[in-house]
Amino acid sequence: MAWNEPGGGKKDPWKDQEGQGADVEAFLNRLKNSMGRVFGGGGGGSAGREGRGGPNLWLIIGGLLAIWFVLDAWVMIDERQRGVVLRFGKFERIMDPGPNFKLPRPLESVTKVDVTQLRSVTDQVRMLTADENIVQIEFNVQYLVNDPQAYLFGAREPDATLKQAAESAVRDVIGSSLMDSVLTGERAALAADARKRLQASLDSYKTGLSVSVFNMQNARPPSEVREAFDDAISAREDRERIESEAEAYASKVVPEARGEAARIRAEAEGYKETSIARAEGDTRRFTLLADEYAKAPEVTRQRLYLETMQDILGRNRKVYAGDGGNVLYLPMDGGGAGNAPMSRLPAANTALPSMTVSAPSAERDTRRPERGSRGEPRR
Repeated sequence: MAWNEPGGGKKDPWKDQEGQGADVEAFLNRLKNSMGRVFGGGGGGSAGREGRGGPNLWLIIGGLLAIWFVLDAWVMIDERQRGVVLRFGKFERIMDPGPNFKLPRPLESVTKVDVTQLRSVTDQVRMLTADENIVQIEFNVQYLVNDPQAYLFGAREPDATLKQAAESAVRDVIGSSLMDSVLTGERAALAADARKRLQASLDSYKTGLSVSVFNMQNARPPSEVREAFDDAISAREDRERIESEAEAYASKVVPEARGEAARIRAEAEGYKETSIARAEGDTRRFTLLADEYAKAPEVTRQRLYLETMQDILGRNRKVYAGDGGNVLYLPMDGGGAGNAPMSRLPAANTALPSMTVSAPSAERDTRRPERGSRGEPRR
């Protein structure tokens, strides 16, 4: 039943209930008396009693102000932070790490800024290259706060400004490059260029940010031509692999070839020195022989003949027949027959003629050695 229906008058919410008003009034009186006792005014509110409570009020107010000043005047700045002090809303100074003093609020306020935290922004955008191809690039920027004052008051939203400036820098770099260079391994140089452009933009906007790392990742062509570019990337990798193998082979073969060339040159120098020495020795020997021949031609010819026969017969086998009828074969040569044992041949009565091999004497040699064009005997 609603309060305004017949018979519901006792449920009127605005109608004072019995005893409710007296309770509220009693509560207010008790609160007033308590406040009066605290500040020395008492419950009667007479002028004399207020005068006696005045000094207590000022002592309480002074104590509260002292506590407020002590608690709010010291600020602890962490090692990773810097404190930006504002006096009446205007920049005053930068607080270094450690305990710092300031005026209590609202005279001065401190805003702490983390200057060591490495912040990151990642985005993926589609851009147009210089040869009018669309490429999809994912980039990542890592940055720090290097100027707390500029970070708080230079730009309205420095983090959002950095993201937009990064997209603009990437767009400028990609727009001036060919698609092949973007997709086939030149992203490091492009990222370095984009980082310089981004830092210049942040400095001009006074964001107080410093770019630490700028990476371009996952550059991909459109799906329609992705297979062709995958083939190009595979061919580039094969080329790099073949070049690496060729360099390794060259590093192995070239030192060997240089060593072989040095050895051949050394052998040639040795052969040269030996040949020159031998030729000089032969020349000197021939000169001495010519001098001796000029002094005694006949004796010189005979000596040359004997030396020649000694050299020829010394390299052949010799057979000697003795008076006892046995023929002995003496292996006196210096060849392979020198190791053979001495053998006995058949006796002389087997119709073997008795013969003796010796060098002919000079008296029975009626032949004279042939002379060369200069008169020296030929061998």
